Amino acid sequence: MAHRLAGLLENLVEATATPYPVDRYLEFVSPMLTWRETRAKVVRHERRTDRTVTLTLAPTRQWKGHVAGQYVEVSTVVDGVRHRRFFSPANAEQDARTIELTVTAHDDGFISKHLRENVRAGDVLGLGTAAGAFTLPAQRPEHTVLVSGGSGITPVISMLRTLVAEGHHKPVTLVHYARSADDVPYLAELEATARAIGNVDVRLHFTRTADGERFDGGRFAPEHLDGLADADGAQVFLCGPSSLMTQVREHMDARGLGDRLHSEAFTVDTAPVIDPNQPITGTLTYTESDTASENDGRTILEQAEATGLNPEYGCRMGICFSCTKVRKSGCTRNILTGELDSEADQPIQICVSAPVGDVDIEL
Repeated sequence: MAHRLAGLLENLVEATATPYPVDRYLEFVSPMLTWRETRAKVVRHERRTDRTVTLTLAPTRQWKGHVAGQYVEVSTVVDGVRHRRFFSPANAEQDARTIELTVTAHDDGFISKHLRENVRAGDVLGLGTAAGAFTLPAQRPEHTVLVSGGSGITPVISMLRTLVAEGHHKPVTLVHYARSADDVPYLAELEATARAIGNVDVRLHFTRTADGERFDGGRFAPEHLDGLADADGAQVFLCGPSSLMTQVREHMDARGLGDRLHSEAFTVDTAPVIDPNQPITGTLTYTESDTASENDGRTILEQAEATGLNPEYGCRMGICFSCTKVRKSGCTRNILTGELDSEADQPIQICVSAPVGDVDIEL
């Protein structure tokens, strides 16, 4: 009853605050004073490696915490435009008072570079609700195997920290791939944890030698999981670049262990599907912009950007629905599922939808 009354009060306050939501007025007093929206103040900004930034955030009262492995939408304003991206909290799920994000600033990462170079302690970011099914089971595995590559370490170190915080005593092995030791933002913690806790084993593989030369021996090899993935009761949790994900998945399937693998990708392969029996044809028409382009097989988002348009998007992975637009006519293929859909006047996610023939999109 109390929860229902609180909801009615919130709706009443919102109704009397027109034409803008209450939070638009409150932010003039303080950006951390909110009625409905969740925000977080940056309380620490660390550059632990040459390419990353670790942000410690103090969220407003609306934050309900996360489950280890989940992701959260983070929004920030750059030159008057709000941008949204998704990151996995790295802190243990037991700590709901802060949020730790470690972001890798890629060369083409507009927001990741902004967070590293421009965001400072005291700045305020927008937050969404934690979501995602890449989580540990309530009944912890007999042997937990965490496999990560590059920035994929953030959700799995959250899992490791969570298991350590709850006093989990069964074997936990973390296998991580990086260019070098200098590229592992949690190196000191991982090594200290492995030394101090007997059931935790950390195995690091590097793809560059000490002088920076490429070292293929540091890339994934099936023997890296020998005695781990096939151990009694083992469950494997995988997050990393698409190449690592593919190799581990193929290895697990070949060994008949595919049902033990749980994974989350932070990139999506958007390369056009080449089918000799169905050549790429058609015209993609952007009905709101009075322009068109010849279909080249890529996603509608990528083709629109190549045409010079700037559609709104968030994750580029089909998670956040920020890029949803109405397909007025034509057929599209969902690149995640392969499903074809040609129903007119349907909202679709243009980041994971590719045209099949002529398509009119409300963009």
